[in-house]
Amino acid sequence: MAAADELAFHEFEEATNLLAETPDAATTSRSDELTPQGHVAVAMGSDGSYGAENEVEESDKTALLQEEKQQPGFWTFGYYQSFFDVDTSQVLDRIKGSLLPRPGHNFVRHHLRNRPDLYGPFWICATLAFVLAITGNLTLVLAQQRDPSIHYSPQFHKVTMAGITIYCYAWLVPLALWGFLRWRKGVRERVGPFTFLETVCVYGYSLFVFIPTVVLWLIPVPWLQWLLGALALALSATGLVFTLWPIVREDTRLVASLLLSAVVLLHALLAMGCKPLPPVHVAPPLQATSLPPNILLISTLPRTMAT
Repeated sequence: MAAADELAFHEFEEATNLLAETPDAATTSRSDELTPQGHVAVAMGSDGSYGAENEVEESDKTALLQEEKQQPGFWTFGYYQSFFDVDTSQVLDRIKGSLLPRPGHNFVRHHLRNRPDLYGPFWICATLAFVLAITGNLTLVLAQQRDPSIHYSPQFHKVTMAGITIYCYAWLVPLALWGFLRWRKGVRERVGPFTFLETVCVYGYSLFVFIPTVVLWLIPVPWLQWLLGALALALSATGLVFTLWPIVREDTRLVASLLLSAVVLLHALLAMGCKPLPPVHVAPPLQATSLPPNILLISTLPRTMAT
């Protein structure tokens, strides 16, 4: 009995010495250890000092702070700022993924990773519109140098026409596709569409291949122009088909075939619209010449015979 009392006395003395050395340290009791709430431990540092830490409470506070962050409204600039928050490496990786489609390699899952952006699609569409307008004028200039009978005048309206066409295609076609897939999801529960921004992002990056193709169309070789256009269309349309196939394959075979055929057909129409038209040859104006007397006499014969 005396040994037990002596042991308790030594433990109390050691605790008193520790409190005297580190007055800021926290103590625990056995009743506190039995409670399920966050534990408090006394940790000894490398310099022999003791400190109190509460790991559970800190993690709970961090989670609460993350939940309390409010998302800005869609009418504010902060809402759209997140869609332009990408770096150069991400944009280049997504461009590379659109140029090199592979079977079983989904663009949304492997490149977007639930983070669609509008930065890449916006500037790709703007660049394509300006390149179309510039190359359209350069084509006429180069053709006039080879053939003086071709008339050239600056066509600034091509910038507006190309911009309206490209941006309408990059927004309206994904909107129609997203709405159709949403409707098919109500008909067949296994069909799960991408979000609207993911669909816009897929279409925007698929147009990048047409930028170098339009520049190469300045080479005045018709068969080479058609070959480059067919190659660009094949790469771009294949990327769209590989991306949409995991979704549409859950639908009926007829609906999946018609949908993918419509996607490829609309893409082909856009590619053909990007191809520059051949230059128009203007005939030289007729010069007024004096008619010979015999022609004048023949032209007056019906009048004399009528009289």
